[in-house]
Amino acid sequence: MHERYPSWYRTISFTQKTTINPPSGGELVQTWFEAAKLPGRLRIETDPASKTGSLFVADSLFRFNSGKEVSATDELNELLVLGFDVYTQPVARTEAELRARGFDLSRFHESTWHERPVYIVGAHRGDTTSKQFYVDKESLLFVRLLENSALGRSDIRFENYRKVGNGWVAERVEQILNGKRRLLEEYTNVRVNEPLTDALFDPRTWATAARPTGGARD
Repeated sequence: MHERYPSWYRTISFTQKTTINPPSGGELVQTWFEAAKLPGRLRIETDPASKTGSLFVADSLFRFNSGKEVSATDELNELLVLGFDVYTQPVARTEAELRARGFDLSRFHESTWHERPVYIVGAHRGDTTSKQFYVDKESLLFVRLLENSALGRSDIRFENYRKVGNGWVAERVEQILNGKRRLLEEYTNVRVNEPLTDALFDPRTWATAARPTGGARD
């Protein structure tokens, strides 16, 4: 994956239509803003007007409400690693991060997913319960993550890949929890390799950092 895309973009930002289906029923639709500086930094504004959201920096997660930090915990975003960081950071770092998140990288087999050949890492053939991820065999893009979470069996899918710059972005991300859709993300206004300041990814300047205003859209 790393060797296939040596010039993968280093920054990305987009507007996200987020559809949430809570266990109690109904549907909640929100507009989020996200930006990433690769590898390892991701900003998610779940309420851009009030500066409420989350910030991933390496293996730390900071949460904010109305512009103020409310928590800081140790947490690595494995979707950021599998969908983005793997293409921009040393292979040894990716392997260490995935092992730390519970993937057994010695388990590996080939199969098909949505009528396309895939590599499956983290499980032997016939094992559908171990924590595992799927990579499209032809494109070497991450397409699926299966794991047991605190809420049950989680199935996360990266779909509708579109080429942007020298890389790709999945403009549709779906989480299925215990067989029912829990979350749907749809990306628009995708921009890559646009200058993003370090202040956007610094918890000390979460509320004051300015978003990018220019740059070409891919």
